[in-house]
Amino acid sequence: MISKTFSSDGALGKAIPGFQPRQAQLDMAEAVTDAIKQDSQLVVEAGTGTGKTFAYLVPALLSGKKTIISTGSKNLQEQLFHRDLPLMVSALGFYGQVALLKGRANYLCLDRLSRQMIESHTNSADPTLLSQLVKVRSWASETKTGDLGDCDAIAEDSLVIPTITSTNDNCLGKECPSYQDCFVLKARKKAMDSDVVVVNHHLFLADLAIKETGFGELIPEADVFIFDEAHQLPDIASQYFGQSLSSRQIQELSKDIEIGYRTEAKDMRQLQKVGEKLQQAAMDLRITLGEPGFRGNWREAIKSPSIARELERLQEALDFALEVLKLALGRSQLLDTAFERANTIQARLQRVCDVSITGYSYWYDTTPRHFSLHITPLSVADKFHEQIELKQGAWIFTSATLAVNDDFGHFTSRLGLKPSKQFSLPSPFDYQSQARLCVPRYLPEPNSPGLADKLVRMLAPLIEKNQGRCFFLCTSHSMMRDLGERFRETLSVPVLLQGETSKQKTLAEFMELGNALLVATGAFWEGIDVRGDALSCVIIDKLPFTAPDDPLLKARIEDCQLKGGDPFSQVQIPDAVITLKQGVGRLIRDKKDKGALIICDNRLVTREYGGVFLASLPPIPRTRDLAVVSNFLDHISD
Repeated sequence: MISKTFSSDGALGKAIPGFQPRQAQLDMAEAVTDAIKQDSQLVVEAGTGTGKTFAYLVPALLSGKKTIISTGSKNLQEQLFHRDLPLMVSALGFYGQVALLKGRANYLCLDRLSRQMIESHTNSADPTLLSQLVKVRSWASETKTGDLGDCDAIAEDSLVIPTITSTNDNCLGKECPSYQDCFVLKARKKAMDSDVVVVNHHLFLADLAIKETGFGELIPEADVFIFDEAHQLPDIASQYFGQSLSSRQIQELSKDIEIGYRTEAKDMRQLQKVGEKLQQAAMDLRITLGEPGFRGNWREAIKSPSIARELERLQEALDFALEVLKLALGRSQLLDTAFERANTIQARLQRVCDVSITGYSYWYDTTPRHFSLHITPLSVADKFHEQIELKQGAWIFTSATLAVNDDFGHFTSRLGLKPSKQFSLPSPFDYQSQARLCVPRYLPEPNSPGLADKLVRMLAPLIEKNQGRCFFLCTSHSMMRDLGERFRETLSVPVLLQGETSKQKTLAEFMELGNALLVATGAFWEGIDVRGDALSCVIIDKLPFTAPDDPLLKARIEDCQLKGGDPFSQVQIPDAVITLKQGVGRLIRDKKDKGALIICDNRLVTREYGGVFLASLPPIPRTRDLAVVSNFLDHISD
């Protein structure tokens, strides 16, 4: 049945113009079919262009079993649901129900919208937010799903979104006046009744974590679990099997207390004071934690007298909030929920500040306005394995980057997997003719002073000659800013910098210009698909080793040492290999693409472990001569 479906005169051949049968795609589809029949675990690394999406969708739809498909990002989730799934549903004549389920922060909360409308008519309200609220209100009367991703009237990063969506903490549940019309509830009900549900890893893991604490479940029970972009799972899982507390939660609580005071308990002036005190305590702690964009060790930080003092003040503000909210109990649903939230926040604060419990990493991070305090288990393998045992069924994990030098141990051990089958499928691309890889001669040492200057001098002529059409992927924000600044002074082609507008806008501008250099970091290393002439060169500043002071990495190193392992070869190298494979994967996206890859790190050639990196990359012809790359790029643009 499967081989017939994937043949040129089968269902796919009829549904997809120009469909060509691919052995790798068929091999994967047959392995997925077997795993579903046997309720077993399967791990497949499928190189770019193998068609892995159809290779798991077809067996899932044909099996007739309830299936959850989890993707790495919302973008991929939307593409799968709106493009790939409908195509397969019609090709196979599938009659079941399909549903898209996102986290609650994506759905409009009608109750919070109406409260914001009242709130925004006060003197202190921001007029631009009011105009956005009016647009959302008119969209709310037509939308069936309440998914704010479909609301074109507001930007995806609009400041109004957090004020009109709910969180687990502030949702009023059955007590909410808009409970019957709740979009989150409708989306979950539809998912419960559907045969195929498309979610993302964050939502899937939030569901596992919530079930662990005994709350209801978001994701319906299923027989088949498929994870695309599965390489992201271990890191996301470690966030959800820990605990965290953020200043955003404290500030949202303070805002809701003030709204409750102004709308339903106007005689309780103390509530206003509570809101102000909480807001102030959170801001003071944020300032004391120092520079934004920093991840630090919370065990160390908490020893500082100034941080300990601000924590005490935050504790006092929460005590005061609980005293006052206790007096308001029964007067307003919003304030009743605020009382419960203040209790939860207080308990989390106590847990995060008890750094004596072993088996966890304690860390914090800061943005310009906010901080988050985290405790993360050193390993999630036992917890994840436990969930698989509980749920049973078929578990399928796939991505273009799972193996390190053909070995899956790094990935499977982090999730406690015991796959009955694991294998790599080669990409169908002809790398010999489509690409060149260069580690240039005379490179400065990584982290040496003036590195950005030297790289610009070395690479600007090549980028200029290639008329841009280039991604420069950096391993740090500071390197990205340095390079961006210097390239702008040197090049005549447009230079785009990640972070100056949203990711989508930056990418759209890059494609539209057709002759730009995009200097970017983390967000552009994966999940970006630029085909054709717009991108013919990818440059990587150095091997993407995680910074050694990263608290999560430190935790995994500690865990590896406790087990008697070698952290460098078992944790740091495999992580960097997977990230490098992702970055390299941006270059060749289909059979017609051609381009050059330049990695500016001598260690690929001079260190023994360089061989592990090179053996894990596609078989691209290699050179150390930039002139060879320049000639290659000349020929492909002729």
